[in-house]
Amino acid sequence: ATHVATTRHDGVDYLRGSNGSYDGHPLPQFEKGFALLEQYNLTFDLQCAPAQLLEASKLCARYPNIKVVVDHMGKPRKLLGEDTPDNKNTIPDEKELTTWRKGMQSMAQNTNVHVKISMLGYSIPGWIRTTERMELMKSLVKETVTLFGPQRCMVASNFFIDAALSDSGGESNVGPDVVSFLEFLYSLLEEEYEEKELDQIFFSTAMNFYNIPN
Repeated sequence: ATHVATTRHDGVDYLRGSNGSYDGHPLPQFEKGFALLEQYNLTFDLQCAPAQLLEASKLCARYPNIKVVVDHMGKPRKLLGEDTPDNKNTIPDEKELTTWRKGMQSMAQNTNVHVKISMLGYSIPGWIRTTERMELMKSLVKETVTLFGPQRCMVASNFFIDAALSDSGGESNVGPDVVSFLEFLYSLLEEEYEEKELDQIFFSTAMNFYNIPN
């Protein structure tokens, strides 16, 4: 779904196709309102399925002065399947991964688009359980940061609201606490990025995006 972050609109899908599919176009009345964000210097949090990213990218391209952030790393879903004891799968869902990758590549071409590295367990439920799941997660995070660059990536968490559920949106009953989550990401990214770039990913990108005075 494409969400406007208010109680009035949250949960309304503005990119749904007329046949119920995920390959629709923005509703005209939504795009009319979206265009007003520039006038009021507001930003937009985009939460959508991977199959909606290409259309969302076209929308962002039409309004290059509106800052948009893709929530939850574009939400590829259950790449290794359910988090159940009998699921030993180590081969990612290539169809879902390809759809996500094409959409994120398109989004990254828009310099007004940013991305949040968050809710990792939605992509791989139970990712902290096995080495194989954790390695796939590492590759997804690295690919995302490479696509957008540190200056357009921000680490985020809903832990203060949803506690353990914040990692997976209810897809798993395990997830790291917020400190472990941050330590995992920092340890992973410090292998490839300098201190200034890490500062962007963990702090200044979000400050700049949301126009928060430093």
